[in-house]
Amino acid sequence: MQVVEQEIVRPGRTVVRGVVLAAVVVVGAGAVAWWGIASRATAMSVLARETRELAIPTVSVIRPERGAPQEELVLAGNLVAFTDAPIYARTGGYLKRRLADLGAHVKAGQLLAEIDAPELEQQLQQARADLATAEANARLAQVTADRYKHLRTTESVTEQDVDNATGTLEIRNAAVESARHNVQRLEQMQAFTSIYAPFDGVVTARNTDIGALIDSGASGGAARELFHVASTDRLRVFVNLPEAYSRAARPGLVADLTLAEFAGRRFAATLTRTASALDVASRTLLTEFEVVNRTGELLPGAYADVHLKLATPVTTVTVPVNTLIFRSEGLRVAVVRGTTVAMRPVTPGRDFGTRIEIVSGLNGDESVVVNPADSLSDGQAVRVATAAPGGRQ
Repeated sequence: MQVVEQEIVRPGRTVVRGVVLAAVVVVGAGAVAWWGIASRATAMSVLARETRELAIPTVSVIRPERGAPQEELVLAGNLVAFTDAPIYARTGGYLKRRLADLGAHVKAGQLLAEIDAPELEQQLQQARADLATAEANARLAQVTADRYKHLRTTESVTEQDVDNATGTLEIRNAAVESARHNVQRLEQMQAFTSIYAPFDGVVTARNTDIGALIDSGASGGAARELFHVASTDRLRVFVNLPEAYSRAARPGLVADLTLAEFAGRRFAATLTRTASALDVASRTLLTEFEVVNRTGELLPGAYADVHLKLATPVTTVTVPVNTLIFRSEGLRVAVVRGTTVAMRPVTPGRDFGTRIEIVSGLNGDESVVVNPADSLSDGQAVRVATAAPGGRQ
């Protein structure tokens, strides 16, 4: 009987074990399925969150730099002599003496050269002889006229004879005046054989030498410059000032000159006059400065940088050039307000290379986006990163 009972009990236990095993399998499968579904849901949630986060662009911002109330404007200037004159001969001949050479410092009235003009001397002698002849004829005409006037009182000559004598006297006197002026003309021409310096200065060119034929141009030939004298104790500096700064050009404005050959040195120059009109081609105002040059260090014809300190007419700011957005409606910059972007229209000023001046549209307190994407639009949400190099956050 025991054997039979054992055989009967064993099949029941096997069934129970199968049921338990099946339940365990089902529960495990369910747990695995739940874990997979939960993981997928979590992954989808994370993906959706990341997608939403990635949809908001991250931008770097800077603060514009305010312009100084006084700015330094550097312009090109040309130095020229205060007084500059070419010296020509007023009479022809051969150069007899040359008393000044290139680079010589001369005084006003100093003799520079002498011209030998023998033909002119002979013309002067002839003119003086003609004057003497005319004076003799005038004296004779005077005696004749006086005699005829006396004879008229005795009715010895007619009134016509007196008129003829008086007319002849007037003709002779006119001939004397003509001869006298001719002598004076030739004397002045003879004086021109000596060439003098017209003012204190330096001989900057000497284009003749002893024995050279001098042509004054009186005979129809081309006159040639003999000397060139320049006054260099003061120099003029001509500067073309842009139209935007033309109102600041007032006499008395002080500027500093810098030249390549004088590294580290500055020379003071004062604005003396302007053209009072803009050049139509360049839209610039021609201004003239004066600089004292008693030591002669500065040379006429030199190039100089003219440093002008001018008051800024309007408050400006500067931003990096990579903040500008070029749109069909005009130039824009992207300004962050809280978590959104506003497209701000701006007006550019001077271009400094890596930075550009903004004359209107920004006041300096904005957070301006650096390297904005082309897709960035007005009102779009953004996330602000750290400040970009070269600006203030």
